[in-house]
Amino acid sequence: MRAIWKGAVSFGLVSIAVKLYSATQEKDIRFHQVHRADGGRIRYKRTCSVCGEEVNYDDIAKGYDIGGGEMVVLTDEDFADLPLTTSHAIDVLEFVPAEQVDPILYNKAYFLEPEGAATKPYVLLRDALVDAERVAIVKVALRQREQLATLRVREGVLLLNTMLWPDEVRKPDFGFLDEDITVRPPELAMASSLIDSMAGEFQPDAFTDDYRAALQEVIDAKVEGREVVQPEEVEKAPAAAVDLMAALRASVERARAARGEQPEAGEPTPISAARSAQKAPAKKAPAKKAPAGKTTEKKAAPKKAAEKKTAQKKAEPAAEKKTGARKAAPKKAPRKTA
Repeated sequence: MRAIWKGAVSFGLVSIAVKLYSATQEKDIRFHQVHRADGGRIRYKRTCSVCGEEVNYDDIAKGYDIGGGEMVVLTDEDFADLPLTTSHAIDVLEFVPAEQVDPILYNKAYFLEPEGAATKPYVLLRDALVDAERVAIVKVALRQREQLATLRVREGVLLLNTMLWPDEVRKPDFGFLDEDITVRPPELAMASSLIDSMAGEFQPDAFTDDYRAALQEVIDAKVEGREVVQPEEVEKAPAAAVDLMAALRASVERARAARGEQPEAGEPTPISAARSAQKAPAKKAPAKKAPAGKTTEKKAAPKKAAEKKTAQKKAEPAAEKKTGARKAAPKKAPRKTA
């Protein structure tokens, strides 16, 4: 790594000489604009909008637009009068608990390395920060700008995190914040269950930039003249859920299945537990449905037989009134005797 800044940490009356290094680097694949026909780089000329002439770097100054087409031009001499251009000090202002610093304020991170004989006071400040479980709030001048920052310890090294000023953080102003939206206890219980089923320990190395890897594969294939292999299709994001409870329940089951977990027998689900808490009246169990086939036929047959007998009993008296001969039972013929 190459040091981008040299200065000293002012810790009370103690001065610790340090070198500053960028602690992070972006891994994005960058492209140049080129001519599609022959691959030539596209260059841009620095031209003046007033005279139209091309301008060299030495003739370029900084201008501040005050509106109405007027511009205030600042020269190097104007910046030289500011005290920050020659300041190479990291002034410790106070020590605060780390949890009191909102992460939205963090901007860029830099490693600090002790220089020369500053190793011992460097280690002293590092160990003191660890023992106190606090971070140092500091001011530092980087790239001609005064910045608020924190000093904390990471892997035995002092880490400088530059911060945004409070007035640089936008305030959210959205309409739904004024709406009266009620979340039902069953929904909250199911959402909490989903969070529990997806809980884990954060391990950054477990996550990769799949897009960058696929893009690099395409570039390598182009260089080697190989056939470009399409990356695996990324799972599409699900559509907006119409039934929130159904979506939450399905998400919980999916997360448990991914972990190889199965709910134990008789284990109450978050939704049933929430309903019990509300003392909702229990629903009657639906009658068991008879299986299709034999059982239905057996029940229907006796009913039809009973209806047939009833019809016969009603029909017999009516027939007897019309014909009296049918009413008397036929007599048996007498036996002949020798």
